[in-house]
Amino acid sequence: MRRRRLVIAPEAEADLVEIEEQLLRVASSRTTNAFLGRIFAFLGGLQTASERGHRRDDIRRRLRIIGFERRLTIAFAVHEDRVDILRVFRAGRDWEAEFDEG
Repeated sequence: MRRRRLVIAPEAEADLVEIEEQLLRVASSRTTNAFLGRIFAFLGGLQTASERGHRRDDIRRRLRIIGFERRLTIAFAVHEDRVDILRVFRAGRDWEAEFDEG
């Protein structure tokens, strides 16, 4: 199985910070850290199992979309040697509109 380098785009990093801040307002730091740990473990899994999710070349070349725990939608792109994590959207957010704007 091929292993690709994981690259988290600045927009995805900002999304993760926002998710962390929102969780800390309503949950303990322990719960927040556990959730973030699961997110990062899931993202790390995309290094070797990159061809997952739904292809959305109609929106952006190489774009794939995958859900995480029914709470997040992760947008990523698979390249020959890397996986780019483009965005991490909270459930219910209109992620397609975000790509239309960009």
